[in-house]
Amino acid sequence: MSNPTLSLLLIVLAGAVAGGALLVMVLALTPREEPAELKPPSALLETMRKAGIRLPIAIGVALLLLLLTRWPVAAIAGGILVFAWPLLFGGAQEERVAMARLEGIATWTESLRDTVAGAVGLEQAIPATAHAASPTIAKELAALADRLRVRVPLGQALQRFADEMNDSSVDLIVATLILNSRLRGPGLREVLTSLADSARAALDMRQRVSAGRRSTRRSVRIVIGVALAFVFGLAVFNRPYVQPYSSPVGQAVLLLILGLYAVGFIWLRRLASFEVPERFLHARDRLPDAEGAGRR
Repeated sequence: MSNPTLSLLLIVLAGAVAGGALLVMVLALTPREEPAELKPPSALLETMRKAGIRLPIAIGVALLLLLLTRWPVAAIAGGILVFAWPLLFGGAQEERVAMARLEGIATWTESLRDTVAGAVGLEQAIPATAHAASPTIAKELAALADRLRVRVPLGQALQRFADEMNDSSVDLIVATLILNSRLRGPGLREVLTSLADSARAALDMRQRVSAGRRSTRRSVRIVIGVALAFVFGLAVFNRPYVQPYSSPVGQAVLLLILGLYAVGFIWLRRLASFEVPERFLHARDRLPDAEGAGRR
């Protein structure tokens, strides 16, 4: 790399760092007033909010690739790859969170069963077991207990809880509790025991599947890493070999090649993902919130 190119690269990096630091400082010092009624954000603003720090990093990587390769297609592809990185490599973390929540549900179901065995109704047993629940589901259980304290009907509160958990295994437990709250029949303790065992079995199945696909995820990372390193190495250290890609026709061909790479990456990601059963208990659209029920 020649000295002018290196100097230009250092200037661009220094300017990016200084500009980012100045932007963070201005945002931190700018006072904000909360409006009385918050308008729902647009889809674009919501996507940018969820992206967080990935958006400026993606822009920086795109500028760096454009400076090193002089290829706009490669720069745009690099920025998109950084921005979509969690979609390619975030499956394992999502599965760990889902399994931790399922384990928390199984433990809470067992605690609820033991509490109900002491001749306590569901309206009293649920708040009594919420404070000792797993941290992975403590927020949702606390909201469920709060709804019961403000006299929201048990069926509606449980349906809200199922929507917040967003898991098919939780739907089965909540549907059973809703039926018991309506029929008030015997045998709830035995049913909760069966549901807890079912949740434990589902958790064991997910753990075994996740362990079996761990090698697939590792292979996906290796394939993507080697492919990217090879392309980037040729573009930076062997410019005469890839010189035809600098023309407009070469950029079109490069776009086609990168599109094929993207299809392959998405396919590998689907091979490493875990598909859970769909939910069957949907009630969000027709249920009032706890606060709305309280006002009525």
